[in-house]
Amino acid sequence: MIFLTNPFAPTFLRLRLRPSLSSLRRLSISISASRRFSNPDKHLQRAKSTLLKPSSANTLLSSSPLLGDSIPSLLPNQAIGFVASSQANFMRVIVETPGPDPRNPNEDSVDPTDPRIGTDLLCVVRALLKKIKRRVLVGDKVIVGSIDWTDKRGMIEDVFERYSEVSDPPVANVDHLMVMFALDQPKLEPFNLTRFLVEAESSGIPLSLVLNKAELVPEETLFDWKERLQNWGYKPLFCSVDKQAGLETVKEILKGQTTVIMGPSGVGKSSLINALRSVQDSKEGEEEEEEEDRMNKLLEQNRKWFGEQRVGTVSKKSGKGKHTTRHVSLLPLADEGFLADTPGFNQPNLMKVTKQNLPQLFPEIRNAIKESWPVTCAFNDCLHLGEPGCVMKGDWERYSYYLQLLDEIKIREEFQLRTFGTKRESEVRYKTGSMGVKQAEPRLNRKKHRRVSRKQLNQSVLDDLDDF
Repeated sequence: MIFLTNPFAPTFLRLRLRPSLSSLRRLSISISASRRFSNPDKHLQRAKSTLLKPSSANTLLSSSPLLGDSIPSLLPNQAIGFVASSQANFMRVIVETPGPDPRNPNEDSVDPTDPRIGTDLLCVVRALLKKIKRRVLVGDKVIVGSIDWTDKRGMIEDVFERYSEVSDPPVANVDHLMVMFALDQPKLEPFNLTRFLVEAESSGIPLSLVLNKAELVPEETLFDWKERLQNWGYKPLFCSVDKQAGLETVKEILKGQTTVIMGPSGVGKSSLINALRSVQDSKEGEEEEEEEDRMNKLLEQNRKWFGEQRVGTVSKKSGKGKHTTRHVSLLPLADEGFLADTPGFNQPNLMKVTKQNLPQLFPEIRNAIKESWPVTCAFNDCLHLGEPGCVMKGDWERYSYYLQLLDEIKIREEFQLRTFGTKRESEVRYKTGSMGVKQAEPRLNRKKHRRVSRKQLNQSVLDDLDDF
């Protein structure tokens, strides 16, 4: 562009030297076209290909449900492990499959003697997982990235698909539930036991009922409770952690499974875990030295983290247990099993239980309907409240507990219907990216992240001026 600095120059000369608007547009279009069709920088092209390439974590999460059968391609600073414990914003992850050795990055096979296997990593959760509301639970199989093998720190980048989940307490990939109560100190309450059993039944995970502190009650009480619980539809297992009685039977049930022990405070959950983990395997010489148990190796490497659990006494004032365990932790057993020590709570919330599936959570109702087959209730949505044609009578022991829980759930569902309505969108949406990979992203609230228009901004300024 040519500028005329002499103000006394002729007018026609100044008009000729001033470029027109159309010429400027043609010039900008030609410049942008030349930039568009010019060869791009190789660094920019490499960065673009890197961004378009799907990550191993997204490919992993979009694969088949049996995610444990195939090992994704990992980087040297990545690994696959399981969450052993969670406290505050930090999680302990035990490495199962590390990435390739930095000294041999081209080697794909995993060396079983790799010293990184079994390493205890202190990790934080990636911020993107928090934004898309993907919660990381104890027991999850995760991908850890940005690992510092010297300081044993990392970041959880993604989570494998779960095959089971317990909401209260929050534990993932659970194989077995153990509902544990004490016969005395604190005293066993039938309605509270019913709430825990209903919560365990709602998860769909196999469960067993263990009653501790059998040494505090006479034999007649044990016999009465055994007969009573059998009428409920359960086979109780009596044990005494203090006297070391019945622990072998409990140990046989827990063998090779990930078990969550749930129950109120003070029943002896942590004491049972300490007793089971202190029992040494009496079978010697049956296995060779090179086939040493992997869980024992983890115990030796992580003795500080996997030490004995804190235990407490029952309160003398209230007669109930004190909250000694404050976080969820997954502890290894000698027989290739895991025990989840969870904080005790007095009453489960029953958030997964609805008035339609509540009858199926009572073994008495299931057995009565099964015995009356082919005669069934006249209505498919029968709640067994004395409806016409109902095959279930009200002469069983826990019928009053069933009615009380049903009223509680009805009140909760009516409140949720008034508060949230019938339709509620999920906070996460999925979009299909390149190569058909599904990626999760947070669903933004409408008009919350939209930029304020100038008209609205000016109007707000005028309103503020009017206030003065």
